[in-house]
Amino acid sequence: MNYLFMKCSGLAQEKVFSDNFGAAALAVFEEFETPDDIADMDVELLASFIAEKGKNRSPRPDEIAKAVQSAARGSYRLPKTVNDSVNQVLSISISSMRAMQTQIKALNKEIERQFENIPNTLTSVPGIGPVLSAGIIAEIGDINRFDGQASLAKYAGLAWRQHQSGIFEAQNTRLIKSGNRFLKYYLVEAANSLVRCDTEYKRFYDLKYKEVNKYQHKRALALTARKLVRLVFRLLKDNRLYKPA
Repeated sequence: MNYLFMKCSGLAQEKVFSDNFGAAALAVFEEFETPDDIADMDVELLASFIAEKGKNRSPRPDEIAKAVQSAARGSYRLPKTVNDSVNQVLSISISSMRAMQTQIKALNKEIERQFENIPNTLTSVPGIGPVLSAGIIAEIGDINRFDGQASLAKYAGLAWRQHQSGIFEAQNTRLIKSGNRFLKYYLVEAANSLVRCDTEYKRFYDLKYKEVNKYQHKRALALTARKLVRLVFRLLKDNRLYKPA
């Protein structure tokens, strides 16, 4: 992103693409030498280029093309020698990212294949696929070693410190620093996916988001992950499938 800012500051600063690491965005970053090449291109051809590279998944490519050109026109211009060096570094970085993405896909497929032989009920939760389920189960191990959902939450690091003096209790408390950081990661990622797929969890997230003025997303997501712990514990403990409310 730092090198992208040097090459085309407008694209780095403005939210033109929904994902700056998506196929369409990376193609624009890599295949156009300068901001002028983007700005001077026919907008319809640019829209077709974005649609093709995004495999027609980009919503409204014509609007994205106009936004890309606007960002390019407002970008700083670099001397040619510096611009060539920046392009080379960007090309290497993008190639490395694509190689890693290919490896991740291969690993995910292997995880899914091996996970087919492990009976579980977590994949019945919308938004939690085999990879996240495998990560959660691998870190938890035997669910029966936990006395309850509270001990599982503490093990995952999804518990909060208590700051209390007399009748006053602080509202802005931090998560404990101990716990299994891998399990915490999987639970938070699963909660983020669940918010998009389950209306109950979406309502809960929105409610917690509106309660404060700072760190809304981070706080709401952590609390949603804590709520998810109760569900994970019960599904694994009772070996039952998830039924939405």
